[in-house]
Amino acid sequence: MLGLQGLRLPPAGFLLLLPFLLLLLLPAAPAPHRVSYKPVIVVHGLFDSSYSFRHLLEYINETHPGTVVTVLDLFDGRESLRPLWEQVQGFREAVAPIMAKAPQGVHLICYSQGGLVCRALLSVMDEHNVDSFISLSSPQMGQYGDPHHDDLYLNASSFLALINGERDHPNATAWRKNFLRVGRLVLIGGPDDGVITPWQSSFFGFYDANETVLEMEEQLVYLRDSFGLKTLLARGAIVRCPMAGISHTAWHSNRTLYETCMEPWLS
Repeated sequence: MLGLQGLRLPPAGFLLLLPFLLLLLLPAAPAPHRVSYKPVIVVHGLFDSSYSFRHLLEYINETHPGTVVTVLDLFDGRESLRPLWEQVQGFREAVAPIMAKAPQGVHLICYSQGGLVCRALLSVMDEHNVDSFISLSSPQMGQYGDPHHDDLYLNASSFLALINGERDHPNATAWRKNFLRVGRLVLIGGPDDGVITPWQSSFFGFYDANETVLEMEEQLVYLRDSFGLKTLLARGAIVRCPMAGISHTAWHSNRTLYETCMEPWLS
């Protein structure tokens, strides 16, 4: 049996340091993967400006840190009364470079009148890459005026009837194809809105000639699939998120609404 005489032991301090020295020699653990969120583009409504969306911007930054959010500062205030096709062209020029820098796609959050502007954008942009189009309390089937004169509407409307595919025009097929490029259509609205009339217009519902609200699935634009609604629903790409107790001017500042109806789709 060998004895310990003549065997030189390392100092006690070295033995204490040994575990730490071994750790230094081990390969470094890989850095945790950081989630990369798609850019978000926000389009305001009638008489609004980018300042109105400061709360929404805070919510997105808190729940999806690092997200590039662009609240477009175009056609603010009274300028939002300018012709809608003029606004569509202006917003198109603003969003195109943002989309070009986002090969994985972008999200659109469009409020009130801005929801109609964004729907037109989706129709006219051949190569848009919108993942989620979030329509926030927008009169997608129009605002109550007179539901008893459909012929007058169809002949006189130079905007809604065109993007709805209710009037024949040379670009109808191309616009429908473009609209169907969207990954998901999120519709948000509620009975206490106080402005959108009927409030179901936020979900593509509207009055019939007897002023009874017909839901989306009962509308001719859906039944004829004139611009792609029926196709989107069939592939599970339409999300409806009704919320009570929210007035029209509070949709973009309500935290519960954001967490319930918007946050889940901002991938």
